[in-house]
Amino acid sequence: MIAEHVTCIAFDADDTLWHNERFFKLTQARFAELLAPYAPGHDLDARLMAAERRNIGHYGFGIKGFVLSMIETALEVTDNAVPGAVIAELLEVGQDMLRHPVELLPHARAAVEAAKRRGMVMMITKGDLLHQEQKLAQSGLGELFDAVEIVSDKTPEVYAQIFKTRGIAPEAAVMVGNSVKSDILPPLACGAWAAHVPHDLEWDFEKADVPADHPRFTAMAHLGDLVDALRDG
Repeated sequence: MIAEHVTCIAFDADDTLWHNERFFKLTQARFAELLAPYAPGHDLDARLMAAERRNIGHYGFGIKGFVLSMIETALEVTDNAVPGAVIAELLEVGQDMLRHPVELLPHARAAVEAAKRRGMVMMITKGDLLHQEQKLAQSGLGELFDAVEIVSDKTPEVYAQIFKTRGIAPEAAVMVGNSVKSDILPPLACGAWAAHVPHDLEWDFEKADVPADHPRFTAMAHLGDLVDALRDG
């Protein structure tokens, strides 16, 4: 149930409204295949994750930073001996990720439409500005949102500033998303509500403990539960 006084519903995008992480997982598997002949014995997943963590502050979130981290890792684990053809293929798979069509998750449109009937609907997502704008346009959901915020990171201060700029009291807003670290804990910290809709796949960087006992936290199995909660609230 979403309390009646909540009149602003904000949605995360990647892995909340449409698939995202599974394309990263597929590309990471291909990365391991390409590097296996040149870097035997290396834990490539761990090395790549370490590079991504180092590079978040430089490249931000998204596919472009992921590709650069793959290239950096390939150079590191091979002592700069990785063939140019492998680097070229890593660039190509990154471009394939950018070109991949948007695939909505179940109940995504129904959830946004239900939120629209309740009040103001926002998208708050992080990542590459151009790519996120492209995905929103391809999703067919763009016309349903009253506001779209594409940010470099999601912190309590970022959420508080967004709500303040839009004239929204945090206690009148709920953030809906799959990432506990980005979509749940920061909104709760700034006084908003949060609804967790988990995805089957989770990036290690986004893992955090679910605040199950928080009074402004709601756990949902999927976006269909949000439709019901908005109807019953």
